[in-house]
Amino acid sequence: MIDPDFIARRVEEDNPYPHGDEMRSHIGGRRRAGSVGRWLFLVATISAIVILMVLLASIINQSFGLVAEQVEIPEEMLVTDFNKLRVTKASNIVLSSEDDQRLAEGIGKDPNGAGFFGFAFYQANADQLNAISVDGVKPNMANVQNGSYPGARPLFIYGATSIMVEKPEVAAFLAYYLEHLDEVITEVGYFPVESDTHAAEKQAIASALGVDELSTIDPAAYAGSISITGSSTVYPVSLAMAERFLADGFNGEIVLESTGTGGGFDVFCTGEGNYDLVNASRAVDTNEFDACFANDRNLSEFRIGNDAMVAVINKANTFVSDLSREQLELLFTDGITWTDINPDWPDEEIARYIPTVNSGTMDFFVQSVFGEQTLKDMPYDGLVSTFVTNVSAGRCRAVEREQKFYENFLICDNPEAYAAACIGDTPPSGCTAPPRKNQDVEMLIQTEVIKPRVLKSWFLYPSIFSREEIMLEAGRDYPNAEVRFKSWLSLNFITSPQSSTPELAGVRTAILGSLWVVLISILLAFPLGTAAAIYLEDYADRDKWYNQVIQTNINNLAGVPSIIYGMLGLAVFVRALEPITSGALFGFIDAGATANGRTVLSAGLTLGLLGLPIVIIAAQEAIKSVPPSLREASIGLGATKWQTIWHHVLPNAMPGILTGTILTMSRVIGETAPLVVVGASTFITTDPTSPFSKFTSMPVQIYQWTTRPQDTFRNIAGTAIIMLLILLLMLNAAAIILRNSYSKRFA
Repeated sequence: MIDPDFIARRVEEDNPYPHGDEMRSHIGGRRRAGSVGRWLFLVATISAIVILMVLLASIINQSFGLVAEQVEIPEEMLVTDFNKLRVTKASNIVLSSEDDQRLAEGIGKDPNGAGFFGFAFYQANADQLNAISVDGVKPNMANVQNGSYPGARPLFIYGATSIMVEKPEVAAFLAYYLEHLDEVITEVGYFPVESDTHAAEKQAIASALGVDELSTIDPAAYAGSISITGSSTVYPVSLAMAERFLADGFNGEIVLESTGTGGGFDVFCTGEGNYDLVNASRAVDTNEFDACFANDRNLSEFRIGNDAMVAVINKANTFVSDLSREQLELLFTDGITWTDINPDWPDEEIARYIPTVNSGTMDFFVQSVFGEQTLKDMPYDGLVSTFVTNVSAGRCRAVEREQKFYENFLICDNPEAYAAACIGDTPPSGCTAPPRKNQDVEMLIQTEVIKPRVLKSWFLYPSIFSREEIMLEAGRDYPNAEVRFKSWLSLNFITSPQSSTPELAGVRTAILGSLWVVLISILLAFPLGTAAAIYLEDYADRDKWYNQVIQTNINNLAGVPSIIYGMLGLAVFVRALEPITSGALFGFIDAGATANGRTVLSAGLTLGLLGLPIVIIAAQEAIKSVPPSLREASIGLGATKWQTIWHHVLPNAMPGILTGTILTMSRVIGETAPLVVVGASTFITTDPTSPFSKFTSMPVQIYQWTTRPQDTFRNIAGTAIIMLLILLLMLNAAAIILRNSYSKRFA
């Protein structure tokens, strides 16, 4: 009889696996280890997500926010100046004058006369003139007060705090002016403003006089001289106030001149003529404010009333009563006869009576009639004229040698000198480059004329939660800057090329460069990597030593630092294969480029080699995952090995192969070091148009901006990172959609 205890002892001795208490202890230990591993994985995953979110929040934080921005010449001023030239250089101008009364009298004597000026002068000559309605709206008090009349405009008088402190009689005159303004403004022919407007203005004058509150001004208590220049429109109001101030006992003299608003600011801000006040029929512009501020004349603005800029015709003209803005623009620019405005009107020439180019009325007329326009609304000739007018002759010549404005003639340079330069040893690029386009000239104007400068920028979160403090700081430190919320990520940022001015810089060239590099890399890595994987999995003898070496090296190459690939690309593609990668072998070299291999092609081939091991490994795993039964069934039906691979293995492995391609693309698009080694440009404004073009890429562009000292470059660097992520996601999404379509097709 067999002893059960003996059997149990033999089973226990022969069983190599833990059992009993040992087994329970072993299982408990594995559970604890698994639990620790699971928690470590969760902590690592959550930490990675948190870090990525913090990084993304940091990038977003610096890509948006408030900025204090100032320009050399505002864009709207350039557009206004262009439109003013259209009006002042038009044909049939009988009279151009700052004296609105002369214009009114001239139109009153000319049956075909037409012009525009302030409402007061129309009212004074209403027996000889008819006012033109604009889009059906008449110029009257009701329409001016409710803002429906497009020619409604504010009227101002400007002073400087420093002058009011130095000359109390000027401050007293201003206080008297505001105190008695409502008694005069309507008599002159203009419209009063709200009563509470003057309260704040009077307090500003009291502060200049060093008192808490203004008392009634007694002109007899003051003496000295007061000189006023500027707008002819405001002139009648200031003249009436000066006469009253003198009549009430002022012991001095008041001198008034009518030079136009622009002319008045020019002499006042520079200190020429020692003027104390400026009449203005428009608000001070940025350049005028800067000029005054630079000469210690911190302007104080006093709004004295409202006016209606009125377009008028002779009383005998019975066919014109209402015009659209487009017709009004035509009336004072390109229209020669009344028939040009309306075919039903007489074929007689228009006689124009207009203010001068320095008149505030002229400024307001083109702004209100021509509407809000930008550089994009200007014709090419207007853009060129604007650029040439606002830069030096030397700079204009240099720009024209880089690229001409017109095909058959020059604007800035001497034809003989230009021709000589083109046949010299180093001809300028303009000799062969096509003429500039509208967008090119717009960018020139932005960069070299408008010159936007962000004096200071604030990140998004302070801009939201500390807005009041920021506004106070900006008002104190940057009084003439415009403080506004700016999204650095914009359509202009995406479509603009690189620029040394961060406010104008964009990533168009870098995006195109990255797309070219990724395309060439994938065109190399995908077919070559797939072919290598097929060989290693289906044709190579695994027992052969050389196949083992190949497999080992592929696995090792996947972990080689990218800078090594950059050195390989420099040695092989840039230098050894220079005739091919530069395009010289094919006679294809970009205009102005030298015959070297630092091109898109070299960069793409280098990064293609970098991504090749990843594609091979992923493709091998995808091919391994195809069931052997599929191969056997195909071969059993008489298919060859290659037919089996091509028609069955590859289609089923394609989703996995494309996954490897996606990983490769993700790595390639973010690489910087290899591109720097093979010669990516850190500053280039020319878009790549072929594999032989010079180039830059998004990572290189971001790196270059992060090394710049200006704060604004960190804003656009963060914005470029967002664009790089968006570009990566779009490319990956396209590849994933392609992969999924294969998965469904062969499911």
